[in-house]
Amino acid sequence: MKLGILVNTDRHEDHLSGLTKAAVALGHDVIIFVMDDGTRLLSRPVIRDLCGLPGVSISFCDMNARQCGLDREGLPPSIVCGSQYNNAVMNHEADRVIVL
Repeated sequence: MKLGILVNTDRHEDHLSGLTKAAVALGHDVIIFVMDDGTRLLSRPVIRDLCGLPGVSISFCDMNARQCGLDREGLPPSIVCGSQYNNAVMNHEADRVIVL
């Protein structure tokens, strides 16, 4: 199963990390798309490190990141700087989507 997680707030760091790790532990793939205020979470190491887990992909909306002042310095190259197209792809490919 592929789990999609849409992150549009910066209030659920623990939930994002916990859900992702639990899904991976059960053998599921996780697609994370980060937008709006959620882009602020990408500055936190616990969230950046999720892209190193097997089967986890992370992308974010470049326009929202600029608006929120995200410093891209230190972001792993595996975190994709994208657009709402990445959100559409996640919704198309995921079997289930959770919004945080």
